[in-house]
Amino acid sequence: MTSLKGTRITWLGHATVLVQTARGTNILIDPFIEHNPKYPRNFKLPEKIHYVLLTHGHGDHMSDAVPVAKKHKSNVVAIYELAAFVNKEGAENITGMNIGGTVQLEDVAVTMVEAKHSSGVEGKNGTQYAGVAAGFVLTISDGPVLYHAGDTTVFSDMKLIKDLYHPEIAMLPIGGFYTMGPKEAAFAAQFLAPKAILPIHFGTFPPLIGTPDELDALLKGSIEVLRIAPGESI
Repeated sequence: MTSLKGTRITWLGHATVLVQTARGTNILIDPFIEHNPKYPRNFKLPEKIHYVLLTHGHGDHMSDAVPVAKKHKSNVVAIYELAAFVNKEGAENITGMNIGGTVQLEDVAVTMVEAKHSSGVEGKNGTQYAGVAAGFVLTISDGPVLYHAGDTTVFSDMKLIKDLYHPEIAMLPIGGFYTMGPKEAAFAAQFLAPKAILPIHFGTFPPLIGTPDELDALLKGSIEVLRIAPGESI
């Protein structure tokens, strides 16, 4: 696997990932904490979360965004409509962007890229529009390029993500049912050509039956599959 050059990536169960750069920038992606059965209960977030990134509006990806943002005074970065929603819910500092855009967050250039998924959010008046689902590419100064796919199936334009950004570590959902499973994730891996894959969005709920072992078997050793338990880091 490529050197992370001081960057730490901690998987917190489901699609929740904490990225900490060598320069001290803390980014929490898709915070699903309180009701996440796989969240490590003995894990404590850093004293400061500078940025919260949201891939889409479903509760298992953003239900703790506002509490985290309030506690840490975090900047919540999301597609425009979802950023506006969390702002109304109490997150004071937001960055509403859109697919293809890049925002500089300290030493991390964050680019919003496509995903294939739905993205309604549960508001006071029921389900409402919250933009479209997205993924994020994190280009860390003097560090690695990371790709968090959010919830998605495989799509051929993942080749563009490879050609434009060259992600070294891809965080891909593999559980199936709501996202791609191992078969589709193996195709995604070929399109993206990362040095390693961190599987996410599996095993949290009964329908999410895809496993890292299945993905590894399909890749036949061509790309490293990282196997860490929730709360562990690479």
